[in-house]
Amino acid sequence: MASQNRDPAAASVAAARKGAEPSGGAARGPVGKRLQQELMTLMMSGDKGISAFPESDNLFKWVGTIHGAAGTVYEDLRYKLSLEFPSGYPYNAPTVKFLTPCYHPNVDTQGNICLDILKDKWSALYDVRTILLSIQSLLGEPNIDSPLNTHAAELWKNPTAFKKYLQETYSKHVSSQDP
Repeated sequence: MASQNRDPAAASVAAARKGAEPSGGAARGPVGKRLQQELMTLMMSGDKGISAFPESDNLFKWVGTIHGAAGTVYEDLRYKLSLEFPSGYPYNAPTVKFLTPCYHPNVDTQGNICLDILKDKWSALYDVRTILLSIQSLLGEPNIDSPLNTHAAELWKNPTAFKKYLQETYSKHVSSQDP
């Protein structure tokens, strides 16, 4: 399909200019404008290891990418996430999930993330950039007192064993994605 070969950045700029809503119509409200602004801010930020773009022409559904930070067990690993923005955004938090399986104390097997800023500590001042940077930071500094994955939380206490298991599970996923 031709759409699979499109440049995501170019497609995202087009989507932002178009201001697509979940229904596909033009965004006329503050949510669409806010998301357009956040897309442009993120694209211009120059932050290393994070990116996100609308999925096709739907400004309310994005696909993000996070690279594991240097000096962590996640270094050199790359994860895709889905971000879905509610009509009440930015006053209501988006739903963010890992699409790439992520073995982590604060991520369950379905990709759900236990991160306070995505739940009870959410603020309308947060944006996509803040969310992605917070998740990137969480990878290297999990909250093992509030785990979604108790196996990962226990194994985290043994860094060598954790890294070995992480690499094995990540490699299985990557090899299963090869044609």
